[in-house]
Order: sequence, then structure tokens, then C-alpha cells
Amino acid sequence: MLLPSIITFTSCIGASLAAFGYTIASNSYHIDTDGGLVFDVSRSNGDITSMIFNGVQYQSPAKMSAINSGLGTSVVSAETVNGYIKITVKAGSQPLTQYFVVKKGDPTIYLSTYITGEIDPGELRWLARMRREVLPNSVHNPVGDIQGCTAFEGSDTFRCSNGQTRCKMYTSDRFIDDIVHGVTGSNVGVWMIMPGVAYETSSGGPFMRDINGQAGDQQELYWYMNSGHVRTEPWRFGLHGPYAMRFTTGSRPSDNLDTSFFDGLGIQGYVPNNSRGRVSGTATGVPSQFETVLHWYNNAAQYWVKASGGRYTSPLMKPGTYNMRLYRGEFPVASDTVTVAVGSTVTKNIASTESNPSVVWRIGDFDGQPFELKNGDKFERMHPSDPRMSSWGGAYTIGSSTARDFPMALWAKIGGLATVKFNLASNQVTNSILRISTTLSFKGGRPRVSIGSWSGTDPGAPKLIDSRGVTRGAYRGYGEQYTWNVPASALKAGSNTLTIQVYGSGDSDWLSANFIFDAVELQGPKGADSPPDSGSGNPTTTTTRASTQSSSPTTTRTTTQGATTPPASGCSQVEWAHCNGIGYTGCKTCASGLNCVLINDYYSQCQK
Repeated sequence: MLLPSIITFTSCIGASLAAFGYTIASNSYHIDTDGGLVFDVSRSNGDITSMIFNGVQYQSPAKMSAINSGLGTSVVSAETVNGYIKITVKAGSQPLTQYFVVKKGDPTIYLSTYITGEIDPGELRWLARMRREVLPNSVHNPVGDIQGCTAFEGSDTFRCSNGQTRCKMYTSDRFIDDIVHGVTGSNVGVWMIMPGVAYETSSGGPFMRDINGQAGDQQELYWYMNSGHVRTEPWRFGLHGPYAMRFTTGSRPSDNLDTSFFDGLGIQGYVPNNSRGRVSGTATGVPSQFETVLHWYNNAAQYWVKASGGRYTSPLMKPGTYNMRLYRGEFPVASDTVTVAVGSTVTKNIASTESNPSVVWRIGDFDGQPFELKNGDKFERMHPSDPRMSSWGGAYTIGSSTARDFPMALWAKIGGLATVKFNLASNQVTNSILRISTTLSFKGGRPRVSIGSWSGTDPGAPKLIDSRGVTRGAYRGYGEQYTWNVPASALKAGSNTLTIQVYGSGDSDWLSANFIFDAVELQGPKGADSPPDSGSGNPTTTTTRASTQSSSPTTTRTTTQGATTPPASGCSQVEWAHCNGIGYTGCKTCASGLNCVLINDYYSQCQK
């Protein structure tokens, strides 16, 4: 039952209340949490105009804290409901309602954002603008600290006097890992917390990353709910949150934030736990060196979890039918669908559908990430031109080089090319398959390959993501898979050289057409340099991230798409050739005696 009561007495805005509650002044609601935090909310537009914690003002006087850069004229109201303070901001020109909720004795501003349409200017974020002098330490300090630096790429990427580069995009982390991030000062920390299902109405999936902070004249602390920053999904509508901004005396708060009290607050779009269900099961077939990630999504919601010990349990989900994906790291290896019902846990077992083709050699891991490759340990936090980067391009020799010798990205107009030298025995000089997996493309960039006098055909420009990628630390896009049939005549016993360049043009230098590598392999008869048989991801460098959630039950999909006999006329694919997959438009018929074997949703291959 809702028990609202409106407090109507007034008080000076700057005065501190003696106890938990709020007062009304001519321009603001003045809220005392009785936990050391006192803050003001504008009655005209819903901006937070003051935040005093333990007697210190943290709100910047120059720009206020708000959704986006402020909602403009809004209808703002305050009430107490079941002992909690609830501020409701109904935007006048946007399909948005913002909520601020306060709990007695808790120095936390609990937030929820409800939308029914896309928000101008094309993104949705909570942005706290605070005083830099009392909060000097930014998110991933100093990668987003632009003070004293000069913009050189767009208006958001800066170069400092020592040549090092800065950008607010470099403060980002994967949604699946980004539960708490914050800024700190002497005996103080201000933290964004995204607990439970806070991301369920955002877009982009578990590996999406977005801006968390920027330090200039002010200390900016963000939570991005939606943006056009390398986003691969359309907007979702409904309630974002609950999420929170918590003040501490410096320590990082727990990931586990209880928001169950929202059940009785009358928040539009809020779905309580007792109106949700779960999925539980086994997730198998992913080598133990890699994270096993489960992902559920439809037009209305998205969820994810990391499996532990081959089992998983999903977060509590809204009822409905979902697409379900299994990832090795960030590389999709199986998909299915599942229907979630209120109050129940459905059992769904899922297993990798990858096969294990014969491989001559491999560079990197097919895990949807470039971290093991050259500069893969740096690019998330700096520009490719940063002096701390190793030189781009490179010559790789199979059998003696390491993954760190192979560039994680190539550009059309700068940075050089990549070469791979490899030796073949006479029995390996046969029709082979060259496979390149990429994670992100810019300006139509895609691999241009040649071995000796043989050149692979142009695979055509991939689906465009109209957003800068690698120069702003991004690597996650649609994840294109490319294969070329390499005839035996292109190969020779002894030394061979593969050259990889970039198809595409784009703008100049670092903004020319480019792509990011995931891994490269040549498929054919095994030899001295072949990787061990354990799927397409034999780690060259372990780059796993900490697992945080456990799980539990799976559905095995067929690993073949059927044996095919070529017709009397028409196409026919040789052994190891590409024969099916999402986005594939080539020949789908395998030669007699071969099956089109499913490797993953994007790639199937003719095998015996």
C-alpha cells in the first residue's frame, strides 16, 4: 500500500535539517538523508543543485548534476512513501520521468529513469558534475583527465604536453564488469552503483562499454544507459534502474545494493522480483582458460551472467521469450531460445556447437577480444598515436613469434601492414582455408590478403557502425568472420608469406578505414606448428577477467547443417571451405562426401 504524505512547510535552502526529511523553498526541494548527505533538487527542472556530504559541498557551481545535460522545464514533485522520500521529475519536452529516492540514514541517492521513446540528443546518461578540488581522482585516473591538454581528434580526444592522450571513452568498462565506479578525494568517494538488473533496458549486451567519467574543470561522473557509442542494438524503452550514487568516506561500496524497497514506491515501469523468473542450467564446451558467458535478450530487455564450474543461474528476468547465447570469452559459440515465466526457474542446458577443424597454424585466440595481440594491453586507455604504444604493423614468424608481435589493428593509411611467415611440409601444400576473425570495423575496413602472387577476393564492406572505435578505446562491434579458399597453387613447400592489409579508404591517418583482429588461422593438414586440439581458442596469452557470478541446467544443438551432394551443375565447396552462417551469401553446397559443419552462428565449414 502506498502511504504518501506531502510536506509543505518551507525552509531556507542552505539550512541543514536536524533529521531525515525534506523541506520546500521557492526554487528547490532540500533533502536531508540523516546519513551525512544533504542535497537540493531544482523544482523547475529536476537538476541537483547542491550536494553537501559531511559538511563539504561537492556539487559544481558552474554546471548542475542531471540526466544528460539537463531536462529543461519539468514538473517536479516530492512526497514520502512508506518512510522513503521520493522526488519525481516529469520532463516537459522528453518522453522521460526521473526518480530520486532517499532512505533514512543512507548517504545514497537512489535513481531510476523511465523512458517511452528515444531521448534527444540520441543518448541517455546520468551525469554528476562535481568540484574537482575536493574530488581530484577520476575514474581510471588519469586516462580521462583532460585538464591542460588539447583536443586533436573531434572534441573529446586530447593530447597532453608529454604526448600522452586522454579521452573520456578511455574510462569505460564492460557492462558485465561495471557494477561500481567512482571518483575520490581526501576521506571521500562518490560512486555510481548499477546493481542487479540495472542494465536490463540498456542496449549493447554484456560487452558494451561506455563513458564513466571525465576530469577537466569539473569532476564528471557518468552512468550511460544508452548512446550511439559503437552501439549494435536499437534502443530499449522502459525503466532503467534502480541505480544509485553513494557517498562514502573513501572506500568502494559493495556491488550488492539492496533496492527491494522500490517495490512499494509506485515507480513507473518497475517490475518487482515476485513478477520475474529465472533460467538455470549447465553451460559446457568452453575451455577452462576462457570465461563462459551467458546472454539473454529480446526487444524489451537484456541479461547476462558468467558461468562457474560449467553451471549458471540467470538474474531474475522479466517474463517473455529470449534469444540465448553462449560465449567463449566474447566469441559466440552457441545460441538458442528460452521462455521465462513468472515465479519459476526454467532449466536450459547449452553447449558449444563449435567443431575442431584441422589447423596448420593460428595467431591469437578466437575469443572476440584482441588483448593478447600487440598493443592489446594498452588501446582501451590511450589513442593509437600515444607514445606509449609499440610501433604498429609487424612481421610475425610462425613458430618463433608471440602474439604480442602481431598488431591488434590495421589502418588503410597509417601504421603499416602485417606479414606472417610460415613453413609448410610437402603434404601441407593443398587447398586450404584462411580464416580471419575481427571484432570491430571502421569506415568499411576489412582484411586484404595475399600469399605470394595469390590475392584473396575483397569480401565487401561490413555493416557500418557510424562511430569512432579503436581511437576511442573500443573494440566490440558485430564481429565479422572472413574466410578465403586458398588454392594449393598459392602455397609451396618451405617458406611462405601471408600479407594482410586493409580494404577501404575513410579519412586520414588514424581515422582511415581500419579493423581490429580477434585471431587468424590457416586451416589444412596439421604440421609441426599446429596448435593442440582444443577448439578454436588455445590461449596464447591468458587474459581472463574475474568471474563474479555462479550458475546451474542445457540444450545441445546439432553440429552439422547436413551432408550435401553437389548438383550436376552449380557451385561446390571444397574441404575446409566456408559454407553457411549469419551474413554469409556464398556457395552453401559442399563437395560429395563432405558435411557443412556448424562452427558457430556466423561460420560453418565443409568437413569430412
